[in-house]
Amino acid sequence: MTSAGHIADAAVNTADDQAGFQLTTRQGWRRFTADAPAPPALLSAEKYERLEPLERQIYDENRLDHHARLRVVATSAVRHTVTCGRRLVLLNKHAISARRGLIVSGPAGTGKTIAITQLGRAHELLDQARHPHATDRIPVVYITVPPAATARMVAAEFARFLGLPVRRSSNITDIIEAVVGVCTDTRTGLVLVDELHNVSLTSRTGAEVADTLKYFSERIPATFIYAGIDIENSNLLSGTRGQQIAGRFTLIPTTPFPYNTEWQGLIATLESTLLLHHHTPGTLARLDRYLHDRTGGMIGALSHAIRGAAIDAILTGSEAITKDSLAAIPLDHSAQSLAHSPIKVRR
Repeated sequence: MTSAGHIADAAVNTADDQAGFQLTTRQGWRRFTADAPAPPALLSAEKYERLEPLERQIYDENRLDHHARLRVVATSAVRHTVTCGRRLVLLNKHAISARRGLIVSGPAGTGKTIAITQLGRAHELLDQARHPHATDRIPVVYITVPPAATARMVAAEFARFLGLPVRRSSNITDIIEAVVGVCTDTRTGLVLVDELHNVSLTSRTGAEVADTLKYFSERIPATFIYAGIDIENSNLLSGTRGQQIAGRFTLIPTTPFPYNTEWQGLIATLESTLLLHHHTPGTLARLDRYLHDRTGGMIGALSHAIRGAAIDAILTGSEAITKDSLAAIPLDHSAQSLAHSPIKVRR
């Protein structure tokens, strides 16, 4: 079989195959923690020209899918979160009550979700390595707090991840008891709660959500990790309930990156993943200052700009990323506002 034929046979799943596999479901989380598919091989110009139209389309679709995936870079914030989280899991292992937790807090786009999900992935893989033949374990639970959440909605998010049915007639006590029972039986050791900023202690509903999370943390023998936007400046750490959270949770701040060697390393790492036929290695490295000014040091905006420009390079046939093609990628408002703010990120 020709190399082109192998390309056709090795086509990866399209984005449609990902439908319904969200991190907030057990199936989606398992897919996330599994090994990422190997990137397609970059063909020589000669082999690329010899491809049949359908084979070329499949090859390009595979490269588009590769660039669309979020490449996780082991930043200092990610490493620190994983280290602190692993430490807490070990410290909490034999704790009967008052287990300690972790809050990852910072502006939008600074890598909070990446940090806690990488912690969760590391914990899940370690658990699988220790229990390779166990099929009845759910070592990690990941949920997000819905906007305007009620206590029942949060309990239902736990149930949804675990695959438990939630009927209209189910009251919150029934849901909580079912969740606690399953998490205990399946040896859940880590619970990740994202979008914590959607909880406000100024309302009765928000206070009930906080109480429900606290009750879960007391009943489920696991380490709880929270993530949210600017939690330290919210009301979640004030008042009686807030003081209880502050007294048991360590806070890890995430911030925009300063222009330094780590920022340069991030760009070099992302550039090394590009699969473009005419891209000159080192182009992005030479644009590191421009990329910092453009994104305000936000890793989310940096990843979006580079991946978006790579996708455009394939779709337009230019097969290279330039300063102009990076400038053509619209960024989120937060990154653009920070980039144009007179108060620059500390360098």
